[in-house]
Amino acid sequence: MIELYLDTVDAKQVSRLNACLPIKGVTTNPSILANAGIGVTQALSELNEIIENARFHVQVVSQTVEGIVDEAIELDKLPFDMVVKIPATEIGLAAIKIVKNSGIQVLATAIYSSQQGFLAALCGADYLAPYINRMDTMGGDGITVVADLQQLITINQLSCKVLPASFKNTLQVMEVMKLGVGAITLPVEVAIQMISHPAVPPAVEKFDSDWKENFGSMLAFES
Repeated sequence: MIELYLDTVDAKQVSRLNACLPIKGVTTNPSILANAGIGVTQALSELNEIIENARFHVQVVSQTVEGIVDEAIELDKLPFDMVVKIPATEIGLAAIKIVKNSGIQVLATAIYSSQQGFLAALCGADYLAPYINRMDTMGGDGITVVADLQQLITINQLSCKVLPASFKNTLQVMEVMKLGVGAITLPVEVAIQMISHPAVPPAVEKFDSDWKENFGSMLAFES
């Protein structure tokens, strides 16, 4: 079954959506944490109280192979189910190979092409995060990149999961899910769009009106 993540550290919104969706965990990045004004330890401690058996994807900020490796080891020591996010750059790929030898879960992030993601998979990454909307706004085709990447993973029988990120609408989400990806991370606003439709409230109100007109305040099992 697909793993569903929220791309936020907003505890209030995570609590809201976790109540109605099968949330696996949360993905973060340095920008999300900086904009929220909260550090990794505090954010994960709060979110861990909300999501049962949560998995957290946290990105390194080091810029060298040695720094990334050392930071990944320390992140993995945190008392949570951790996945270390490493950008799929030349330096990042070198670090992923070393980090995987330590048995640490890794997400290769900032993926903008199928070949970039495939190489990260060959280096041992457990998750691959192509940026759908960012590719689209640059004139690319994020959906096609995911389709090609998923095909490469399947053909080569690799165990990693494609975890698309960067969405602006539900159409993008539905298109990548139809490709058979193993995971996905959604911004709060897109997740809310997926459980909302303007036709639903009027339909529910009509059901309620018809029922009360005939049965008053009785409940269904009492009728």
